[in-house]
Amino acid sequence: MPILSHLHAGVAGRQARLLTATGASRTAFAQSMEHLIELRLLERNPGHGHPLRPEFRLTPLGKQAAALAHRVQSLTMGEDQTLLRRSWTLPILTSLNRPRHFTEIRGTLSTITDRALSQSLMMMEDRNWVRRSVNDLARPPRPIYSAINAGEMISRVTAPEVTFVGLGR
Repeated sequence: MPILSHLHAGVAGRQARLLTATGASRTAFAQSMEHLIELRLLERNPGHGHPLRPEFRLTPLGKQAAALAHRVQSLTMGEDQTLLRRSWTLPILTSLNRPRHFTEIRGTLSTITDRALSQSLMMMEDRNWVRRSVNDLARPPRPIYSAINAGEMISRVTAPEVTFVGLGR
């Protein structure tokens, strides 16, 4: 997401500049670039750059994703950026466009494990992005999760555009 956000903000598509702007390690950056190319959000700029120093550009689909990434990045700061970089944060917040039970969230994210979902929800609850409340009227009582504060803003930004976001490898 930081790569897309920086490209949307006008950072040149050269590998070295993007690497510096994102602050990612070389390995993580290379894996992210490969993933973005696989998702057809990014492509090598033909006729530009050197084989060892390639230049990249956004595809039409990538421009939409980059605009979304830039909006989400602008809603968070500092420590919250690390939470955004975790694999399941955005998919979970996208599914929390309305209050949901644990099993409903898991159902919207077919490849997530119970442990990954539980840990992600706890981290977001610690950051005050998600509220866990218990429905005492249900038997047995069941927790309900709701996006709040920054989590709610991110959920509102991402939920309508879930159709083109290839998240959660």
